[in-house]
Amino acid sequence: MNAIEPPRRRWTAHLWPLLLALVLAAAWGSVVQTQWNLQALVGLGLEIPLGDRLRTTVQDLIGFAPVYAGILAAGWLPALAVAAFLARWWPAGRGMLLSAAAGAGMVAAVRAIDAVAPMPVFIDATRHLPGLLAMAIGAAMAGWLYARLTSRS
Repeated sequence: MNAIEPPRRRWTAHLWPLLLALVLAAAWGSVVQTQWNLQALVGLGLEIPLGDRLRTTVQDLIGFAPVYAGILAAGWLPALAVAAFLARWWPAGRGMLLSAAAGAGMVAAVRAIDAVAPMPVFIDATRHLPGLLAMAIGAAMAGWLYARLTSRS
């Protein structure tokens, strides 16, 4: 065993939990934005049967969730790196730091895209605070999951 092996193991030990958390957050966000948008249509008087809701949700999980995962990754990488750095001085708060960073990273990434997207907002569910918070909660829960899966205790 040489000096290079332990860091590589540490890196891969964090990769799979991070990918799992990312997939779960992307799925959560995809379902939230789909149902948010469908509910807005219901508010306009359109009837949307359960079968159509389910079909639309599956289509968005296939089509939107991968795009949203990329958005999450762009926000998470710097946010989680800062949280992991801060957790060195506050190990007991590691889970809270990573959870908050995942939620904040999601909000920052979405708002950054909104600033450059040609439409008013890229994800309509994030136009107002309740929808933004609903999606951020999923990201924060995924950050907590990542913290739990990578904890040393």
